Amino acid sequence: MALIDVVSVQMNNGILVKKFPSDDLRLGTQLVVYPGQTAFFVKGGKIFDQFESGTVTLTTNNIPLLNKLINLPFGSESPFKAEVWFVNMTAIMATKWGTATPLQLEDPKYEIIVPVRSYGQYAFRIEEPRQFLETLVGNQASLSTATIQQYFKGRVMSLLTNIISDKLVRDNISILKINSHISDISEYCCEKINERFAQYGLHLTEFDIMSITPKEDDPSFIKLKEAKDLAARLKITGRDVYQMERSFDVMDSAASNAGAAGAMMGAGLGLGAGMSAGAQMGHMAQHLNTNPAPVAPPPPLPGNNYQYFVAINGQQNGPMDFNAMVSLLQNNQINGDNLIWRAGMAGWEKIASQPEFASALNCPPPLPPTL
Repeated sequence: MALIDVVSVQMNNGILVKKFPSDDLRLGTQLVVYPGQTAFFVKGGKIFDQFESGTVTLTTNNIPLLNKLINLPFGSESPFKAEVWFVNMTAIMATKWGTATPLQLEDPKYEIIVPVRSYGQYAFRIEEPRQFLETLVGNQASLSTATIQQYFKGRVMSLLTNIISDKLVRDNISILKINSHISDISEYCCEKINERFAQYGLHLTEFDIMSITPKEDDPSFIKLKEAKDLAARLKITGRDVYQMERSFDVMDSAASNAGAAGAMMGAGLGLGAGMSAGAQMGHMAQHLNTNPAPVAPPPPLPGNNYQYFVAINGQQNGPMDFNAMVSLLQNNQINGDNLIWRAGMAGWEKIASQPEFASALNCPPPLPPTL
């Protein structure tokens, strides 16, 4: 085979590594390394001298490591055998990625696991060409960009779930607001994935997440939104008022159910409510027995058979009838600003807004006992 006078290869972004097709070289051969390339002399599977971009005439002086192995005559144009490998150092742009199966992410605020899909793209380049040749190329005559992209596709996907979950926990980001933090999450992913790429002499120049999207009709995502709505309602109304409203909702639902099951449920709730009312009234009676007996309150308005619930210090009290309510008012245990509720009312309202209590609120306090 004829000796080679010029050693060079042209590569586009589709090729990362390519070996020169002949190993029949001689001193005096010109080595041409184009911009964005790095060339290596390889002998017996071992990497020796390295050349950056430019044109070099091979002599014993500029291939010292290979010359030491082969022991070339000084000043001669002697032939020798050695492989020359070229590595593409330019950045490989717009490598697309996407989740074939959903990522299972746990919301750090509500502790609900939600499946999400995500996609984006990244760019990388070979930063340590010698390390890249030793770890990924082996004895292949060339290595395509597509091969490397396919090789790292599964590795990137396997890392993403843990990396994104870690970021959500560190910054307390809810999945419901995840897309407003896309830029920060992308930078964090780039940093963490780079740790894995560096093991192969590669470097991520960018990693972009275009979207992280949960499925709107997924039960876990619906549950997450309900948890957020509940938290917002508790924050606005307060936990005590919310619990009272919920108890009334349950009682109304049970009372409205038709049939024997509804009647039994209503009876059960009524029994529970009666027991609660009895406990509350017993407590009040015990308190009143330690004080002088007040003047008897006025009789209830004709036809008033309502059962009332009253909020005292954030706690639900009742049910109790009109006379019991008037007694509490007369003894200053409640006043017109306390909230009450009875059947037929849309929500909790102040006692002062209810006409039936006008006389009880405007009458003078009870007379002191006669000695």
